[in-house]
Amino acid sequence: MPTSFLQRILSTLLLSLLALSAHSATDKPLTPLRVGVLEFGTVSWELELIQSRELAKKHGIDLKIVPLASGDASTIALQGGAVDMVVTDWIWVSRQRAESNLYSFVPFSDTVGAVMVKADSGIRQLTDLKDKKLGIAGGPSDKAWLLLRAYAQRKHGVDLTQFAQPTYAAPPLLNELAMRGQVDAALNHWNYAARLEVLGMHALIDMPQILKGLGIEKPVPLLGWVFREDWANANSAAVKNFMAASYEAKAILASADAAWEPLRAKMRAENEAVFKLLRANFRAGIPTCSDQNSMAAVNATFKILSETGGEKLVGKSRTLSPGTFWSGYALPACKTS
Repeated sequence: MPTSFLQRILSTLLLSLLALSAHSATDKPLTPLRVGVLEFGTVSWELELIQSRELAKKHGIDLKIVPLASGDASTIALQGGAVDMVVTDWIWVSRQRAESNLYSFVPFSDTVGAVMVKADSGIRQLTDLKDKKLGIAGGPSDKAWLLLRAYAQRKHGVDLTQFAQPTYAAPPLLNELAMRGQVDAALNHWNYAARLEVLGMHALIDMPQILKGLGIEKPVPLLGWVFREDWANANSAAVKNFMAASYEAKAILASADAAWEPLRAKMRAENEAVFKLLRANFRAGIPTCSDQNSMAAVNATFKILSETGGEKLVGKSRTLSPGTFWSGYALPACKTS
């Protein structure tokens, strides 16, 4: 099916959602909303478009973007009340809820990373990583790494922590190590993996393949908008209106190439090939629907992460904490084939 046709379908689907939740700000004061975001993170691309096209204002929101230095800074700012909303994962939300800190989550993106290798590496499957240096973005509790470990154990009966030689590094440094040959394979975030692909590396295995190998057929939105539940319940109209602006921005980014041109500075793409691949991968990760099967996939993913990462990752709860996904907002129901 042509990419342009898929984009039109996605755009139509998202815009139909907006029609149900659109809010006119012409006769009402704007509601202030503070969103914390990494200045050059992928979330900033969408927020840049929201601001430049005044989509938040259109939906009754006075959006204040608060630049933050890191993912940890995001959750600290949220916990400290410096911002109303950030993007993080539902694992963090579930853990907080298990400790009676009631935060909630609305999906932002399904896009995740991949294990990248050079064409001449001789690595054709995971078992070829025996005694090889495997670079991992982040640390030992990185979610993609834990899922890869679970996949390797289930499919090949190997513990990658012993079978390979794990090396942890920040995403930019990991790309440098991969290109210098100082690691034999690199498990990096999707926007960094795209850069490696343009430089000639290819995916040994990506997250959809990993999830499928673990029996999870539906996309899993690991990243989403996160906020305090009590604040959201008291400001439900503002949250819904911001989500309407967010998904209107996604619909534009999904269908209009021209909308990406002003985002080049934020994307910091080294060349046109990187720019186009980042655009394509962002589009591929836009969540379009949700249903019982989607939540079953989330719960199954949590179970695997809990078994692999243990209490250090998920805290005391061994199942996804009730209320992790905010009940006040839902994507359209998935169509059955």
